[in-house]
Amino acid sequence: MKLGTKVRLSLGGLLVGLIAVAALFAPALSESDPSLMALAQRYSPPSLAHPFGLDQNGADVFAQVVYGARISLYVSVTVIAISVSIGLIVGSIAGYKGGWADQILMRFIDMLYAFPGFLLALALVAVLGPSVNNLILAMGVTSWTAYARLVRGEVLHLRTREYVMGAVAMGAGPVRILTRHIWPNLIGLVVVQATFGMAGTIITESGLSFLGLGAPPSVPTWGSLLNAGRRSLIEAPHISLFPGLAILCLVFGFNLLGDGLRDWLNPRR
Repeated sequence: MKLGTKVRLSLGGLLVGLIAVAALFAPALSESDPSLMALAQRYSPPSLAHPFGLDQNGADVFAQVVYGARISLYVSVTVIAISVSIGLIVGSIAGYKGGWADQILMRFIDMLYAFPGFLLALALVAVLGPSVNNLILAMGVTSWTAYARLVRGEVLHLRTREYVMGAVAMGAGPVRILTRHIWPNLIGLVVVQATFGMAGTIITESGLSFLGLGAPPSVPTWGSLLNAGRRSLIEAPHISLFPGLAILCLVFGFNLLGDGLRDWLNPRR
């Protein structure tokens, strides 16, 4: 049974909001330092003092998860902001100008689409070196094309509408037409695409961190926690379990939120 629009929006917003609040108030939620080690207590199971248990170094897994949420959300929001900005500009130019500009830009986008996004980001991070900024750069370079194609298609449709033709007849320039008449009518679709994109970005960031190509080892991330816990799945499954659940909840929350926004913003609703 499919959940209603309001239920999906509420549940998705709740999941995303809870994790965002946990990331924002990580120092208040966890008194433990995520880098503090207690080798004598390593692999300790979850307890009242350590709700998610301790890892192979005796560090608190709960502290690492809530601090790791900061990295995942920061990378995701930054990558989506870069991707939407580039995609909006490139797609608007291709859709509104048409002709040779459209052909050149779309062939370049098709060329980027020929490479799997994750593998292209993996290659870029491997060349640039593992760091948060390089991770954002690599993911931003590979993820803006979907927004450009979406915007181009909508601009091609909207530029033939009566109010746009009327603005052209009144002497309005391309920048004014795009910012005042076209962009406000496609921003809903971009927001929905960006919400789904957040989920995909989190999975990509976690995958690259799992491979050791994300943030430095001193910075706790969900992907690196999964990688550290895979060596002790039998002895201490909690090390990988809780970061995995965090990824699952955040991705599920963004997907619910995007699905609800898509139906809520649908003009045929």
